[in-house]
Amino acid sequence: MLSIKLVQLIEDHWEPLTRRILLITRADARLAHFQTLSESDLHDRIGQICKNLGRWLAAGDDEHLASEYETLGRKRYREAVPIDEVVHATHLVKHRMLDFVRDQGIAQTSVELYAQEELEHRVGLFFDAAVYHLVRGYEQASREALAAAAAPALRAVAQGRR
Repeated sequence: MLSIKLVQLIEDHWEPLTRRILLITRADARLAHFQTLSESDLHDRIGQICKNLGRWLAAGDDEHLASEYETLGRKRYREAVPIDEVVHATHLVKHRMLDFVRDQGIAQTSVELYAQEELEHRVGLFFDAAVYHLVRGYEQASREALAAAAAPALRAVAQGRR
């Protein structure tokens, strides 16, 4: 895996990268509901991705990824953050992370360019899976809330028929 150096670059600079992404997130008008979320929660969430990127990209960690991001999807539903904002914020993190690598100007040889392309591909796969599980958790929470809201009406109907 040629992109190990680039993953290490992101992990080594996770704190300034996290702060930069957080500032961009806070300034994005398309993320109005994210403005109500705790700055420390967002910092921790973004930081977790950046400083543990190698672990996230490691093969075989699919169950942990599914659990983590489905839980986050349910949390964002309970916080009343619209799903389009959740997906947009996730894409913003991905693109700013990759922009950071490009801004370092490391890729100058064909091997370094290949490593950067490999990183972009692997990061893309990770974020695709993260978005899938975010939406899945969000939808599960939505269905559960709908069922809970409908339960009293269904009980009343059932009792009325007895």
